[in-house]
Amino acid sequence: MPNLISNYLGIHAQAMPLREQRMKLIAGNLANADTPGYKARDLDFDAALRSASGADGNGLLTATAEQHYRIGGDGLNPFQVLRPGVQPSLDGNTVDPDAERAAYGRAALEYRASLSFVESKVRTLTTAITGQ
Repeated sequence: MPNLISNYLGIHAQAMPLREQRMKLIAGNLANADTPGYKARDLDFDAALRSASGADGNGLLTATAEQHYRIGGDGLNPFQVLRPGVQPSLDGNTVDPDAERAAYGRAALEYRASLSFVESKVRTLTTAITGQ
């Protein structure tokens, strides 16, 4: 039965938890904007979604850029990447608060879009079941 529901909801069933996780990472970056030595983290959303949908064979992150670092060996999500800082910081912190706020806004918008799609599908299913 869960397979039928996942098929009915499409890719958004796998995307919503990943979008939530990405928002948590960005919020953590904002919370640590003044922490010396903190490295900004992000989620390689495309790779994580491919893995969640079964399209990625090995389920491991493939570094697509020199700035990508694997940090999954320490118990964290294998799709987390360290984002290099745009502006050098004397204390080693790579968080840019303005960029993080913009990324969070976009991530929230994407989450809301997926949620609206799922709500629409559930409403359609409810209408089909009840006939109203």
